[in-house]
Amino acid sequence: MSQAYSISTRRRFGLSRVCGVWGVPRATVYRHRAVANCEEAANTGRQPKRRGPQGACSDAELLSHIEVVIAASPFSGEGYRKVWARLRDMSVRTAARRVRRVMKENNLLAPQRPVQRDAHPHDGTIVTEKVDEVWGTDMTQTITTREGRAYVFVAVDHCSGEFIGTHASSSASRWEALEPVRQGVTLHFGGVGPNVAKGLTLRHDHGSNYMSEDFQNEVKCFGMTPSPAFVRQPEGNGVAERAIRTLKEQLLWVRHFETVDELRAALAAFAAEYNASWLRQRHGYKTPNQIRAEQKALEAEAATVIKMAA
Repeated sequence: MSQAYSISTRRRFGLSRVCGVWGVPRATVYRHRAVANCEEAANTGRQPKRRGPQGACSDAELLSHIEVVIAASPFSGEGYRKVWARLRDMSVRTAARRVRRVMKENNLLAPQRPVQRDAHPHDGTIVTEKVDEVWGTDMTQTITTREGRAYVFVAVDHCSGEFIGTHASSSASRWEALEPVRQGVTLHFGGVGPNVAKGLTLRHDHGSNYMSEDFQNEVKCFGMTPSPAFVRQPEGNGVAERAIRTLKEQLLWVRHFETVDELRAALAAFAAEYNASWLRQRHGYKTPNQIRAEQKALEAEAATVIKMAA
């Protein structure tokens, strides 16, 4: 319209002036023009496509790469961002939005079901910038085919999301709840003992096993500071809660276990696979093991510099 001539004056007046005189928003003109172009494309059999260069490979080739990544991943339901990150590791360079579009066109996107929630007063954060500053622990339940109900305990680092420890038992006692914490202390602090984990904070909920005197005394003996989440506000222990959801989606809801011992072994194997392969977007799509290794290397380097300076 901006290039059209007036029949009476033989002059151009421009789209902005014409719409102003008519009292019609320009967006309305563009919207009707887009509908007309789509109808024309449908009538001529030509499908509208995104403008610009195609990229390093065609959509068909990119789809084959995406299918390879999805088939090779040890996890199910990974979103397009993690697929894009794994493609980058395979030297397939493309935009994340293009990966999303190709996956959407081929029904490969992970299903998302947003839930309407009430407003929560949590305006802070519970994640940390360094590992071994705050650990979170929590419990869930599952069913074994031979031995019935089983209780699953986990401990998770609030920085890297690493599974510090896992445990399964037919009992939900305070001693069973301590097991993943003991595993983490043994692995990352050299063994259980008084004040070996001094300065570490342990986040948990108000479950009776976690609030028991024996559990609290054991945690304090390790040098940890107990940090119970607020009552009826599970967001305070959100890191452990989210880790348990991932555990359910990737293991507990997709496999059957006959005994608690079989479940316990599967939990340990999953934790090792998760720590080595799961990608953390907040840390630039690095795995929990990579995050810990890089931070510990920096700490060792800083300690060496301080020692040499002294």
